Amino acid sequence: VTKPCVRGIWCNFRSFLYRDILLAFVVLHIVSSFYTTTAVEILRPRGVSLLHKPFYDESKPFTCLDGSASIPFDQVNDDYCDCKDGTDEPGTSACPNMMYYCSNKGFKPKTVPSSRVNDGICDCCDGTDEYSGLVLCEDRCKELGAVELEQRRKQAEVVNQGFQMRQTLVADGKQTRQDRETKVNALKEEKQVAETKKQEAQAAKEAAEAPEKEAVDKHKKSWEEVKAAKEAERQREAGTVAFQELDLDGDGLVKLEEIQNHMEFDDDVDGERQREAGTVAFQELDLDGDGLVKLEEIQNHMEFDDDVDGDVTEEEAKTHLGDATEVNLEQFLTETWPKIKDIYQGEKAAVPQVPPVPEPEKGETALPGDLPPSEQPPPPPEEEKDIEEEEEERYEEEEGDEEEEDDDDIDDDYPEDEDDDDDDDIDVKEEPKSEDEMPDYDEETKQLIAAADQARAEYTEANKQVNDIDAQIRQLEKQLGTDFGPDQEFSSLDGQCFELETKEYKYKLCPFDKSTQSPKHGGSETSLGRWESWAGPEDNKYSAMKYTKGQNCWNGPDRSTEVKMACGIENKLLSASEPNRCEYVYEFETPAMCTQEVPTNPEFSHEEL
Repeated sequence: VTKPCVRGIWCNFRSFLYRDILLAFVVLHIVSSFYTTTAVEILRPRGVSLLHKPFYDESKPFTCLDGSASIPFDQVNDDYCDCKDGTDEPGTSACPNMMYYCSNKGFKPKTVPSSRVNDGICDCCDGTDEYSGLVLCEDRCKELGAVELEQRRKQAEVVNQGFQMRQTLVADGKQTRQDRETKVNALKEEKQVAETKKQEAQAAKEAAEAPEKEAVDKHKKSWEEVKAAKEAERQREAGTVAFQELDLDGDGLVKLEEIQNHMEFDDDVDGERQREAGTVAFQELDLDGDGLVKLEEIQNHMEFDDDVDGDVTEEEAKTHLGDATEVNLEQFLTETWPKIKDIYQGEKAAVPQVPPVPEPEKGETALPGDLPPSEQPPPPPEEEKDIEEEEEERYEEEEGDEEEEDDDDIDDDYPEDEDDDDDDDIDVKEEPKSEDEMPDYDEETKQLIAAADQARAEYTEANKQVNDIDAQIRQLEKQLGTDFGPDQEFSSLDGQCFELETKEYKYKLCPFDKSTQSPKHGGSETSLGRWESWAGPEDNKYSAMKYTKGQNCWNGPDRSTEVKMACGIENKLLSASEPNRCEYVYEFETPAMCTQEVPTNPEFSHEEL
């Protein structure tokens, strides 16, 4: 008769008696509940790792690992929990807080909660957690180990390939740093030469500007003297004419009675004039003649449009009317007119209104000017033609304005006047300067100005060259001050950007610069942070980047990004997520993270092997 053993091995006991078979099963079950045999035949209680084997010495009583009790060793794994910490039952489900150790020879060892021991489910790939025989667990450790080792082998190939690429990155990074240092030193020497040229150009500029200023000031002073003399002469002539006009009796004297004959010397008349002007304005504003100026009548005048939006609002009208809705003449003269007299423009600023047209009496013929616009007689043919030409010219001018920006070059080649032929025959002459305009500089002064302009241009160019060199030095020193890794392996990432598209967004990472997000189907870019520093743990500083001070979230913090770095054979942005509000996480792979080679035939670091 063939029967299965509790360890899943088929045994042929045909030559034994039934009593011997039963006794063999009992003995095997008792032994297997306490001990398991490893590849090197190290015996220890079931469920105990090799690391904890020294605590389980069958030659002496067992002491609970928490020190709570000491029991005979034969009570270990007796399916009864004697220790508070459960360490006396590593291989049974008696203690709920214990963990069962799976050796998993040929694969990775693991621990499972002791409650899963003999629960009818194979948790360990070697099946040792189901030793009761209720289920037969196939040993799948070698199969799983083979798959795991193949994956590790492929990963090892990637790591080793990345490591070789990293070596190139390191060499290039170090060379780049050396080139930048050399360039900085060369630029600093070049800057010294440029500074010398700048100083020479500045000295030449100051030397050229001194005689220029002297000559220009002399010319202006001379002109001011001439202009002052002319003004004095004009004032004298005007005074002479005024004297002659006031000297009515021609006796060569202007007397009081002659002054009194001129009303412009009546200092008291100004107030009356203002009152008269205000009265006229009141009558002009009082359109309905009811003796009151109202808001709607103020709104009819565009000079009261304070915000120049083409509409005088009621608030604007009320402001100019003194916060009143209507005023009479006396209120207008005392309160309103002093406020608006400086901006009031009279009837010319009023919105035109079509007055009612009186009907002609019987027997009279209405004149064209008496008819409303809709009833005006058509203009003569020549006037119609002129109107059409004017409208056509206006249309062409408006159309030309729209294309002006595109036709600048063309406009420069053609004169604005329509009559090109006539313009060609006309000599363009400069209009003579008026007597009040300063005359041109003399030739000597013009030469001094030209020399100073040339010196200023040379100084500007020399100064620009110094500034350009300074900018290059600052950029190179910034790059030299950036941490590109202990071996400059990340240097090649500087100046590059990498993108990743998801269903909704496009993410962009520019190492050592910025992190951004933009809608996939168009829209503005949102800053997710600027480069701050490396952010990995102390023992692996370069495993993460940190970008901070991005665009502020509404009613929340500034956006920030953490970039988790991994080994790979290309520089690639793998994923982007937002695990917390306004806090983003990228995964990025690069050969620069492949820091060491690994065996191409990996094996399990297994304590059982």
